[in-house]
Amino acid sequence: MKVSISNLTYRYPGASSYVFEDFSFEVSSRITLLKGYSGCGKSTMLRIIASLLKPKKGVITTSSDYKFGSAQFLRKEVGFVFQQLNLLPLASVKRNIELAKKLAQNTSQASSENSDLWVKQLGLEPLLHKKPGQLSGGQQQRAAIARAFSKDPAIILLDEPTSGLDDLNTEIIKKALLENIADGAICIIATHDHRLETIADEILDFNTFLPMEEHIEKMV
Repeated sequence: MKVSISNLTYRYPGASSYVFEDFSFEVSSRITLLKGYSGCGKSTMLRIIASLLKPKKGVITTSSDYKFGSAQFLRKEVGFVFQQLNLLPLASVKRNIELAKKLAQNTSQASSENSDLWVKQLGLEPLLHKKPGQLSGGQQQRAAIARAFSKDPAIILLDEPTSGLDDLNTEIIKKALLENIADGAICIIATHDHRLETIADEILDFNTFLPMEEHIEKMV
């Protein structure tokens, strides 16, 4: 899979300044980190790639067979883990995973084996019949990642997947990502966690696009 962004310009409705202006880059590496301070546009970029936000101008293309921005593209090609994990609170971990595959219309034997692999790699087997409210923060994060990967997405987008997690949960997630992302798929991670740098094939530092002075202005 490849994602190409050309001359992207975006600002939030009502904002006076642009988050991105004539910004271009291409992702084809297996694991790419978008790193930088809070407010530098990492999460915004993930939402643009997922076609959840529409830029003012610019061209976004992928090597997918589905049209970028279409319902099929989002349902079949994109797996997204938000900072707000959005696990269904009344459904078990197993049911959360099953529903994700069903919505993607991916119920093949290969998909089942793939989701079983992620469940095992992320240490979720003892937790499958528990509901999200019965899990720790790290367990919920791992469940959300397993759900996102269960539909075999070609594009996986992770927004701060290890934020606030201890080293053990972080290592479990790193190991699973490093060993189990499918050939040809890409994983784009927005993070300020230096612990993830060791698994990255490419690192894009957003701090080079938003100077420190602008970070300070956003924080004041």
